Amino acid sequence: MAKKEIKDDRERLITPQESEEEAVFNISLRPETLRNFVGQSHTIENLKIAIEAAKRRKESLEHILLSGPPGLGKTTLAHIISHEMNSKITATSGPAIERAGDLIGILTNLGEGDILFIDEIHRLSKVVEEFIYPAMENFQIDFLIDKGPYAKTIKFNLKRFTLVGATTRAGLLSAPLRGRFGLFHYLDFYEVDDLVKILARSAKLLDVKLDREASFEIARRARGTPRVANRLLRRVRDYSDVRGDSNIDIKTAIQALESQRIDSAGLDDVDRKVLKAAIDFYDGGPVGIESLAATLNEESDTIVDVVEPFLLKMGYIKRTSRGREVTKRAYEHLKVPYKKESQKEFF
Repeated sequence: MAKKEIKDDRERLITPQESEEEAVFNISLRPETLRNFVGQSHTIENLKIAIEAAKRRKESLEHILLSGPPGLGKTTLAHIISHEMNSKITATSGPAIERAGDLIGILTNLGEGDILFIDEIHRLSKVVEEFIYPAMENFQIDFLIDKGPYAKTIKFNLKRFTLVGATTRAGLLSAPLRGRFGLFHYLDFYEVDDLVKILARSAKLLDVKLDREASFEIARRARGTPRVANRLLRRVRDYSDVRGDSNIDIKTAIQALESQRIDSAGLDDVDRKVLKAAIDFYDGGPVGIESLAATLNEESDTIVDVVEPFLLKMGYIKRTSRGREVTKRAYEHLKVPYKKESQKEFF
């Protein structure tokens, strides 16, 4: 059986992952205050209360854990928290901290009330994770000098800082690390109306004339993700510039998005390959994620982290005790006859 291949994430227009070049560009589109942040109303309201309370008591914020799919604003919120608290932010990521020694310099340079932002915090090594426990809990670190009989442990007191951790897979965090966070916030996919507001703001900053109907069309295909919405806006702008249309209307938006092979539900070739593989080779499932990944010649983590969240959100696949199963809704969207009889699931 020939195996299908998923394109590299960097080639996918609607992947929630962010390239380095895009990250630099997106900084100019980020809101700087909670007041300008669109969506996630429950999270924003709770952060406002926590920040105001900390300011009144003249204390640093409790450690904050932000979780949810990529592209929903975790990094943006970390910078906003820093701005609202009038503090400096130091940003790094779990994979970048390979040894405990890498963290010593970062922690000792933090000032009173500063923010340490660790993206992909679930990917911290066990050694680094255990090293950070006393830093989070008691604002102290212990490091070893020399070896053997001359070894000494030195305790170093840190300034009171706030750790903001971001993760796309909160379930991979160890219980001891998760328990040291005082505030937990989950970011969910955005509603179309919120994405329209984000697109209107981005279009203004990019000096793009965008009709409201066109913004709705882009928002509908943006997979509930602001990062994807802004990326689609730039591609539609490119298409409009080449075609000589100064004003982006719905017709131009649809033509531009269809040229990128993004359908009305926001699915691209990769999403359709995953669904079609489950339908063609496994009769729509249930199928184990490892089997599906092997059929597509892809890592299972790529499917779980990048492709699956939106398909689950849209109701195109479902998880059962026996594996992933393609739903009737997906068959209808792909215009594939649904012949499978409903089967009772046992849990």
